[in-house]
Amino acid sequence: MRRILVYGVTGSGKTTLAKRIAARLSLPYHSVDDLAWQPGWVPVPNEVLRARMAKICAGDAWVLDSAYGAWLDVPLARAELIVGLDLPRWRSLGRLLRRTVHRVVTGTEACNGNRETVRDSFFSGESILVWHFRSFARKRDRMRAWHADPALPEVVLLRTPAEVERWLERT
Repeated sequence: MRRILVYGVTGSGKTTLAKRIAARLSLPYHSVDDLAWQPGWVPVPNEVLRARMAKICAGDAWVLDSAYGAWLDVPLARAELIVGLDLPRWRSLGRLLRRTVHRVVTGTEACNGNRETVRDSFFSGESILVWHFRSFARKRDRMRAWHADPALPEVVLLRTPAEVERWLERT
C-alpha cells in the first residue's frame, strides 16, 4: 500500500498515526491542516485546497492525515487503503482536551504559525472542541459506511489504541 488515507473523528490521533505509517513504510506524509490553514487561522479557499489535494493524490505514494468534505472524493478515488480511527467519544475527546490544553499552556504551534488560545479553544462557537461534537457522529458513520462498501479500497477500522499498535506491527 502506497496511497493511504487516515481518517477519524477530531482528536482521534490521525496525525500521529499518519506520521507513524509514513515513517514505517517510507512514504511521504502530508499534513492536511498545514495545507488547509494559512497564518491567522485563515482557511485556504476550497478550490485552492482541492487543487493541492489533487496534485498530492496524483502521486504514486502519500499518506494523508485527514480529508475534508469539500475534496474527500479526491483521495478516495486514489487511495489504496483507508485507516479509520473509530475510537469511542470519551477517548477521542479526552485526547483532544489534553492536546488543546497542552497547546494553550505551552503556546505550541498547531499549524503554519497558528496557535490555540483559551478564548478560541474553549469559548468560541468555532472551537475545535465544539467541532468535535458537531462532527463526531457524521465522521463515525462515514467510516463505518466505507468499511461496508465493497466498491471502496480496503478500510481498516481500529477501535482501541491496542488495535492501532497491533495493526502497525503487522504493517
